[in-house]
Amino acid sequence: FGFNGGSTLASGWPAVAAAGSSEIAASVALFLWLVIDWIRLGRPGLVGLCVGTIAGLATVTPAAGFIQPWAAFVLGAIATVLCYGCCELRKKFSVDDALDVWGVHGMGGFWGTILLGALADPSECGDAATAPKYCVNPGTVTRSGEQFGKQLAAALLCAVYSFVVTFVLLKLINLVVPIRPSAMGTQKSLDMTEHGEEAYTPTKAYAMPHKSGELPALDPEKV
Repeated sequence: FGFNGGSTLASGWPAVAAAGSSEIAASVALFLWLVIDWIRLGRPGLVGLCVGTIAGLATVTPAAGFIQPWAAFVLGAIATVLCYGCCELRKKFSVDDALDVWGVHGMGGFWGTILLGALADPSECGDAATAPKYCVNPGTVTRSGEQFGKQLAAALLCAVYSFVVTFVLLKLINLVVPIRPSAMGTQKSLDMTEHGEEAYTPTKAYAMPHKSGELPALDPEKV
């Protein structure tokens, strides 16, 4: 809310609209993400709740100060489908992506930037002097085919630039310090293999319940 609403550098209607749109998109994405998890996995989860919220926020951020509440609702729904699909695609190909940064922040922000050209206020909001009162940010961005094309071009340019620069930087860093931990893909603790000590209490082996639902007796000396 501070990032989107505060970007206007003033306490006015655009700031209020940006904060409201952020809330709506995040709430819609949170709910729909939980619904998908419930259908696919049989239960909702805290991780899905958090990731769905971030998906909505990341997607609406580029457009928050220029769209109506209904458009924020639409972006929240689109964010859920796109980001969930990207996260599942990443899992399928076993690509390293800490915290689903590409699937949520990257693709959410990418599509939010593009769809601003289709979901911003109509053309009558283009002139601040004659704009109707319902306009979120009169005299700035309005939806049109031309604006959609501009948003698409800008998003693609940023994506290509970010990929190339990130790839080069990672390769340079990897020459000095290997990026992928040696214990990746094993059951070894990274704390132990990288630093030679455990940062937290070692995980205990808890007894699994029997088919009858009863827990077996535990040996206090082994727990």
